[in-house]
Amino acid sequence: MNMPKNQKPKRKIVSSRHLANSEGWQLSEFEFGLIIAYNGFSRWMSKCMTAAGNSDLNALEILILHHVNHREKQKRLSDVTFLLNIEDTHTVNYALKKLQKTNLIEGEKKGKELFYKTTKAGASLCDQYREVREQCLLDSLIHMDMNQDELSEIAASLRSLSGLYDQASRAASSL
Repeated sequence: MNMPKNQKPKRKIVSSRHLANSEGWQLSEFEFGLIIAYNGFSRWMSKCMTAAGNSDLNALEILILHHVNHREKQKRLSDVTFLLNIEDTHTVNYALKKLQKTNLIEGEKKGKELFYKTTKAGASLCDQYREVREQCLLDSLIHMDMNQDELSEIAASLRSLSGLYDQASRAASSL
């Protein structure tokens, strides 16, 4: 490929050079972007929740609280793990117990299963989080050169790629 003399080749920003030696370097570049986006998102959730009034929750607990609050419908442990694509039910169960202890969610036994819903305090905290999110994050997003349709397309691509990673993890488990 001929490139003008004054133009430098695009550098590949990857997290693990040994995984990007030849073909597939774009996947390593994507994975590095995913790693730093996830860590930035986790940090954002914690800071947003602190600004909303609760500094005691970690990123997983915040995700679970929001999911339990979603559509004001009761959720089982299996509902939470399935939707959030979390394999380790123990960590989710531990988070649910912590959220119960802090009176942000409550559980109701139906048959052999426990169904969770947010308490008034939990729903209020989710509302406060939404207000901080709108003030700090959505206002910044408006200034980016990206429209809402592009953001939706990126989200759809990420969901599709998660399926590829799930399939690849099943394949790796059979080796």
